[in-house]
Amino acid sequence: MEEMVDNKTEYDVAIIGGGPAGLAAAVYAARGGMKTVIFEKALIGGQITTTADVENYPGFEDNMSGFDIADKMRKQAEKFGTEIKLENIKSIQSENFSKLVETDSNKYNVKSIILATGANPRKLGVQGEAKYTGRGVSYCATCDGALYRDKIVAIVGGGDSAVEEAIFLTKFAKKVYIIHRRDELRAVKLIQKRAFENDKIEMIWDSIVKEIKGGDFIEKVELYNKKTKEISELDLDGIFIYVGIIPNNELVKSVVELDGQGWLKKRHSATAECLL
Repeated sequence: MEEMVDNKTEYDVAIIGGGPAGLAAAVYAARGGMKTVIFEKALIGGQITTTADVENYPGFEDNMSGFDIADKMRKQAEKFGTEIKLENIKSIQSENFSKLVETDSNKYNVKSIILATGANPRKLGVQGEAKYTGRGVSYCATCDGALYRDKIVAIVGGGDSAVEEAIFLTKFAKKVYIIHRRDELRAVKLIQKRAFENDKIEMIWDSIVKEIKGGDFIEKVELYNKKTKEISELDLDGIFIYVGIIPNNELVKSVVELDGQGWLKKRHSATAECLL
């Protein structure tokens, strides 16, 4: 394995991913006296930064934005000496007790690697989705919701994230549809209650999106009702997709074992997977 000349690039622990899990790991590692670095290719904080109001975070009676929580976690990690590098990792090589992390611009020798690579939004995989991404199709209501003031939008999904973001979108949109493939939501009851009581929200049950249509921007979606077998069209200005996540583990598939869906396989009696 290639040896690094500059000792400043050697770390006890490298954490891949700067979301809440990675930041929490950094706090423990750095506070424990280990020279720690976080590698993040995008925004420190990960997906939590896209959440407008977090009301179930222990220790905070008042709602906080996901961005604020991420900022506090970053500052806490840095307080204990964690270095943060906004670099895209090209490869990870593991050889005995030494690891080499190569980014687009540098190489780093590390003793241990903690994987906190997170996940990406799952796509619907329907015609028109890729074409209209950024032109009416979005995966982040917090990021793009304000663009739809007094517009008609839809959320696809029925879990906590989908329903919470539908409620958030009512701050801007004049109408919000929740398109769900089942006849009941999977979100927790409290969130469901808030959605059902919101006059701007309308449920479309037992339906899936078959196609997203439009000109330069989205104009409508084609829906298929699983119970009645009917096909209909719904006029929309925007659609937000919340149908789950897929693991962001492509980078490490050659050095750790993944299951059939791309998630890390957990060892027996282990709580996490890392390269040791």
